[in-house]
Amino acid sequence: MRFQILFSTVLLFLISSTCVHSQVKSNAHKDKSANELVFDSTLTVPLEFDNTLDYMLQSWVIQRASTLNCNSSDNVVAVPDSVYKLRLSKMPCLMEMPYNPNVRSFIELYTVRKRHQVEYMLGMSNYYFPLFEQVLGANNLPLELKYLSIIESALNTTIVSRMGAAGLWQLMIGTGRMYGLEINSLVDERLSPVKATNAAAKFLKDLYAIYGDWNLVIASYNCGPGNINKAIRRAGGKRDYWAIYPYLPRETRGYVPIFIAANYSLHYASQHNLCPAIVNMPTLTDTVMVHQRIHLEQVANVLNLPIDEVRLLNPQYKKDIIPGDIKPYALCLPLNSINAFIAKFNEVVSYKADELINNRRGEIEIIQAAATITPGGSGRVTYHKVKSGQTLSDVADKYGVSLKKLKKWNNIKGSKIVIGQKLKIIK
Repeated sequence: MRFQILFSTVLLFLISSTCVHSQVKSNAHKDKSANELVFDSTLTVPLEFDNTLDYMLQSWVIQRASTLNCNSSDNVVAVPDSVYKLRLSKMPCLMEMPYNPNVRSFIELYTVRKRHQVEYMLGMSNYYFPLFEQVLGANNLPLELKYLSIIESALNTTIVSRMGAAGLWQLMIGTGRMYGLEINSLVDERLSPVKATNAAAKFLKDLYAIYGDWNLVIASYNCGPGNINKAIRRAGGKRDYWAIYPYLPRETRGYVPIFIAANYSLHYASQHNLCPAIVNMPTLTDTVMVHQRIHLEQVANVLNLPIDEVRLLNPQYKKDIIPGDIKPYALCLPLNSINAFIAKFNEVVSYKADELINNRRGEIEIIQAAATITPGGSGRVTYHKVKSGQTLSDVADKYGVSLKKLKKWNNIKGSKIVIGQKLKIIK
């Protein structure tokens, strides 16, 4: 019991230090139940939400506008409150989905004002939601939490907020690292759909262990446990979202209603004449581990894949470089390209290596190389282009170095090299 209290205290401190906090505005509103809540005229859309939807439409989706073929109607369906309430009650959800004027306002934001963005998100959800459901299910979490990514990122893997939150689940750097994500100049696993979803699931699970209420979990995901705890104290210790609602940051007041609206809007999209857009995404993919430093452009050109597609499948590599010479990293590709990548790996490594890889490493590579040379060496790095008939032993003899070191410098496990391959030599 003491361990659980200590864990919760430490977790609250760590999460609070990595979340974006909003100032709580004191209000003298009386507590109301979800169904009695009077529409708050000061209610605002959560920070970045509106811009996120518009950014998606204007940038990464619009580039594929020619592939979209959605035959939905622009006719807006008028829905009475009684129907909204009935539909919400019939949704197969574990989490509470109450109806009130604020929820209605956000449903109409999705189904009327932002209906075309919703169609794009419906199309992208066919790719991402199976992954989300698999991870949420494995962690015994409600599957409807997948709609949290709709609010956070509009299913844009590479979006970064003004406050530095990144990826599908908009994790801050501190939160990401707390849940084991690698974040540096080349790799940001907050942008990885798989890694980020696993981290977000653990984060949500820990928040539920603290609050035991999903609405409070959703709210704390937005503004941080510190603000939730402050609102609970101002509400006289009540641990109910609708009871602490007047004491939450103004932005967070809209967070649970907009989450409910996202669940409703995508679940009942067809009833609002909305249909999934056709997006240019490979539905079947697989991963292969890479043990050498390569550039995504090398992969795209040798395998004859669009570079945008390779980037879309591997958004965690911020500069298009996979630093596989440091440790193995996963490369995601369309399923039908995996065998070709394995068969042509040496060709991939050699393709424009000087331009895309070797010249980019500069002083860092020289410093690393100097640390591996024998005493008395100059640390000078040169490259040898493999000619027809040459073997690794031939190259080692030519430069007066050991075969073992030559293989180590170039991350070669066996003895196979190909014509045109660039081999690093340290003298």
